[in-house]
Amino acid sequence: MALADTRRTYHEQLDDLRRDVVRLAGMATESIARGTRVLLDADLTGVDTVIAEDARIDELTHAIEEHTYELLATQQPMASDLRVLVSTLRNIHEIERIGDLMVNIAKGARRLYPRQLAPQVRGILERMGDQAGAQLRVAADAFVDSDPAKAAALDDMDDVMDDLQKDLFRAIFSSGAADEGEVQRAVQTSLIGRYYERIADHAVNFGERVRFMVTGEIPGLRSDAEPDGGAAQ
Repeated sequence: MALADTRRTYHEQLDDLRRDVVRLAGMATESIARGTRVLLDADLTGVDTVIAEDARIDELTHAIEEHTYELLATQQPMASDLRVLVSTLRNIHEIERIGDLMVNIAKGARRLYPRQLAPQVRGILERMGDQAGAQLRVAADAFVDSDPAKAAALDDMDDVMDDLQKDLFRAIFSSGAADEGEVQRAVQTSLIGRYYERIADHAVNFGERVRFMVTGEIPGLRSDAEPDGGAAQ
């Protein structure tokens, strides 16, 4: 095979890899929506569906990982392509963890059953699910478009999730816990809120890897242009 044909095939494989990452993110986004509905509706049968979806997320994650390692081993990628491959490996595991967290949230429906969620708590959890899904969609769009500006927007979006988690804690504490059962339900609800917050964090990590992929800037390193003591207040 001519060198030009080899490189064309290689870039087609990179495109396929990107599409698979976006498909994986889409599966996780659907899991967020379904798992949130399972929780809000106390749909105990739906818990098994979320678990089955997570198994498919894991399966595709492993397939993408194997394909990425194959390209790393056989194609000797240049700097920009190497960043795509390294970012892919990191991002698919961010997505995989999102699937795992949605299993935890869906299982929370079992632990809370048969008690109904208080209206205020229910409303906050619904908004947390919507916010988590929105952040993952933005991260996936940033990845497919190689758009660091979209990726950077995730930091501000994450502030919304942090505020929602604070609202959830206030709602839980304000309701009071009259007995041990209510204390356990309050703890379980707090954990569910924490799982949503972690999903949002994984989306932010995804965005940081997109910025690295496009610019070469390593996440977490302070810019040389930033003055000492320039941390955000």
